[in-house]
Amino acid sequence: MGEVTFMQEDDNHLEATRARFSSVLKRHGELTERLSRDSDKMVFERLQKEFEAARASQTQGWFIYKVCLDTEQWNDGLLATIRERVHMEAERKAMQLPLDSSMLPISMFNDKITYKVGTKVICCLEGARIGIQYETSFAGEARELYHCVLESKSFLEKMTVLQHTVPFFLPIREVENDLLSSNAMKFIDHIGDLLQAYVDRREQVRLIKDLYGNQIGQLYHSLPYHMIEFVVDDFDCKVTVSLRYADLLSILPTGISVVAWPMNQSKKSPTGGKKGNLLHGSNKSPIRLSYAEDALRTLSLPEAYAEIVLNLPEALEQNVEPKDPVST
Repeated sequence: MGEVTFMQEDDNHLEATRARFSSVLKRHGELTERLSRDSDKMVFERLQKEFEAARASQTQGWFIYKVCLDTEQWNDGLLATIRERVHMEAERKAMQLPLDSSMLPISMFNDKITYKVGTKVICCLEGARIGIQYETSFAGEARELYHCVLESKSFLEKMTVLQHTVPFFLPIREVENDLLSSNAMKFIDHIGDLLQAYVDRREQVRLIKDLYGNQIGQLYHSLPYHMIEFVVDDFDCKVTVSLRYADLLSILPTGISVVAWPMNQSKKSPTGGKKGNLLHGSNKSPIRLSYAEDALRTLSLPEAYAEIVLNLPEALEQNVEPKDPVST
């Protein structure tokens, strides 16, 4: 009895810790949103207007046009050409030279070009700047737009990130230090991959909340959604799901733990309500649900959740022997 009491107290401490941690995460998210809402919104609106103006200008004049590229056409040589164009335009304006000057080479006129590469739109902006607009999506539907503006003092100097609307918890500055000076094209692509993976993970969580919110409790996650935990309440058990992603580019979890905690039969509500207590020290131990972990490795979170719930009764029947949960 003493051991059972100790385990129950330990479980109560764990639940209290989880509740406090969840509260801290919620307050942190609210504070972050309040602090960044106005400034981020202003930066986004200003950059969005600038990008729209650059894209609209492709229909004006003789030397302004749009180029849609295949993935193979997006390379270091093209990026070098874009850099050359924006610096030539900046130099022309600094010298206050007219666009129709017969003394200038024709290549100096072809500056206002917008490039479309997959989900990226690359614009030549005023002031020797290169703008990248990232389009994100989920399940075939468009989601947020994000921006990143690069600049350099001259064509020969390395580029730096001047402004961006990338969420602060994604490591854009770390990627800038690692890649931008050595491989600008890889930097641009990597930021796009980070944004799309973040949106994908976030939307998966949003979807299970929309579809199964009445079954899910104690759901919390890190800001970039690379750590996710939630509890599924069932009549026969409580299922805890813990997900960890290998890195911020992952859309499927790699560290997975799904454990069913059987309820004490004597404590269940006779009407089928979820009033059971977790059973400790009895003949029913926590059960690791391997089938659920396998589903989470290969399916999106909403699909895996449906698989878990559908096969839960059979899994509980097959796992009548006590087993210790093991995290992966």
